[in-house]
Amino acid sequence: LKEAVNELNCGVAIAGGKGKASMRTLAEIDELADDAGLNLSTHRVEKLKYASRMAAKVDNSLVQDNYQLYHHSFIVSKHAWAVVQQGMNSQNSYARRYHWISDAVRSFVDEPHAAICCDAKGQQVLDMTAHSSEESRKTSLDIVNDNPSHIEGYLKISARPEQTSLYDFVNGDFPSQEPAILSLCKNHRLRLSKRSMNALKQAYEVQPESYEELTSLKGIGAGSIRALALISELVYGTEASWNDPAKFSFAHGGKDGIPYPVDKKRMDDNTALLKDAVRNARLGNKERLDALRRLALTTL
Repeated sequence: LKEAVNELNCGVAIAGGKGKASMRTLAEIDELADDAGLNLSTHRVEKLKYASRMAAKVDNSLVQDNYQLYHHSFIVSKHAWAVVQQGMNSQNSYARRYHWISDAVRSFVDEPHAAICCDAKGQQVLDMTAHSSEESRKTSLDIVNDNPSHIEGYLKISARPEQTSLYDFVNGDFPSQEPAILSLCKNHRLRLSKRSMNALKQAYEVQPESYEELTSLKGIGAGSIRALALISELVYGTEASWNDPAKFSFAHGGKDGIPYPVDKKRMDDNTALLKDAVRNARLGNKERLDALRRLALTTL
């Protein structure tokens, strides 16, 4: 598809692809500047490269759903762009697809996706792109700009049996109880690598003005984002979203018979329903028009 579209010179081009091809996305966007059908300025090319980098960074680091990206396709026209990415979960062998459309992206870090599709939903998915994570994003930025060196102290958990805790001072005046225990799934470890810590210290030197700028910095990855979100919640009380943003796909079945064969009758019935809704909307039927708008907001 990529080769066929690019040979047409039709005003639409595709960069990137699967595996190693995805690593050439930025270079291929540079090459698109010479495409006569697109006529891209240098400034436009740089913005497209930024969009490609951020889409990959966000889906690998801000949406921590345990799906590793292996496919990144960047579709470009003169005035718009779109991203289709796919990740694989090695534990359950499911794939997950991430869709971005430039017209719908108001922020790269606040509800930027047109859709995230998967047949499996995770129980604990850190989603820093959720609008409900806004306060956590603000606190994370404040932690970095205030000097992240104290993060190491927050994350250190003493294993020494002689370590005194507040519970050692509980006497008869207080009810005896076990301390509360924070339990995270194994995909969200508290350990912060030396590399991630150094990246946070370098970010402090930059003093990013926004969470998007922080995310875009080299070295800031899933570990850094997770540590900041954890401290934001435990120390400052600003909670991030742990709801999986994926929606179920394959409403009409899959071409390979998974999760079930394509139901052609259901597909035809739903297509007819949508066509009827569009016709009535054009005729000014307000109820049908409102229903169509709701449908557009809830379907993929």
